[in-house]
Amino acid sequence: MKRAIFFVLVLTGGLSAGPVSAQQAAATIGERLLQDAAIKAAVDALRDDEPQVIEDQVRLCEIPAPPFKEQARGEALRQAFQALGLKNVRIDAVGNVIGERPGAAPRPSLVFSAHLDTVFPEGTNVRVSRSGPVLKGPGISDDCRGLAVLLAVVRAMNRGAIETPGTITFVATVGEEGLGDLRGVKNLFNIEMKGRIDRFVSVDGAGSGITHVAVGSSRYRVAFKGPGGHSYGAFGIANPAHALGRAIAGIADLQVPRQPKTTFNVGRIGGGTSVNSIAFEAWMEVDMRSSDQAALTALDAAFLKTLDVALAEENERWGNKGRLTLEKTIVGSRPGGAVPADAPIVQAALSASRALGITPTIDEGSTDSNIAISLGVPAVTIDGGGEGTGAHSLAETFDATGSWRGTARAFLLAVALAQR
Repeated sequence: MKRAIFFVLVLTGGLSAGPVSAQQAAATIGERLLQDAAIKAAVDALRDDEPQVIEDQVRLCEIPAPPFKEQARGEALRQAFQALGLKNVRIDAVGNVIGERPGAAPRPSLVFSAHLDTVFPEGTNVRVSRSGPVLKGPGISDDCRGLAVLLAVVRAMNRGAIETPGTITFVATVGEEGLGDLRGVKNLFNIEMKGRIDRFVSVDGAGSGITHVAVGSSRYRVAFKGPGGHSYGAFGIANPAHALGRAIAGIADLQVPRQPKTTFNVGRIGGGTSVNSIAFEAWMEVDMRSSDQAALTALDAAFLKTLDVALAEENERWGNKGRLTLEKTIVGSRPGGAVPADAPIVQAALSASRALGITPTIDEGSTDSNIAISLGVPAVTIDGGGEGTGAHSLAETFDATGSWRGTARAFLLAVALAQR
């Protein structure tokens, strides 16, 4: 028999009774949930269940999920979702793994997510080693931890026979990292569950943070192209590599505000045939970020102008001999934005943290929550507990000391946000 959990929490309007504000109700929801015997028992069980969470974390991490090739790990999540009794388990058109836990009603509709993909290329050794409570392996924190926490939250709800007022959809997304460009969560909001998501949570990485500011980004692949030729015999024609150098120098001189923090980076460069050849192509990949969309838009415009200037200068330098062309391709676009720190969803995450003795940091970052925030859907990204080091490196670690509190916080927040 399911145990129904109903608390007064409204994230998008007023309360059903009484003068208490939505923010005030959210700010105490964690503590109030723990006063319920079923919820308290489920939290206590999560402490004992943490070894299973760690086993899931290792098992999933040893299934490769390189960029754009998350299928094998996705299939493991699909099987796990089915084994846990989630409904309408499916893999959507882009590879997201989706399973529903119906509540007393379809709405409010909460999506609780973590991402499948890693930054590591195909062929990376993904074996996980252990030394006491410390796990070491590529992706062990980011985001194998989040995936394992998702499964633990479903188990806790099942064991406690907990029925929520609203429906929770658990999603393992693709394309969160690098050039994946958030394609999984974009498909979720724009196609698969369009208009049917009321609240969104992403569990991403290790630690105790709560991310409510979405750092937006623009990413480009830029290529200067020309006829190329022999370094001696064809000397005197425009050179794509030289144009690229002019562009990089111009980018390095761009001025950006300190606040809101706004950044640029030339991350990769390439091109050319040999040391004694004038390149026929020279390219770079560029990343620009800001927590403020207006600042990012201004930087984007200045960057594009810099490219045009570099092209013109190189062509003019050689009297338009071997005239170059320029290709600018957008390879990533993540909208920025923020959920106010006093918003009910942020206050609920803080309350769930306090109830478990967690002192969280309030962060900004680029995560799956960017899309929800840009669309005006209340959203946060929470860390999954424990402590991590070396994210995006082959020496990535996860220290499981006290990590159960992160799992329990995710559980409390899921129950809290499935309230009306």
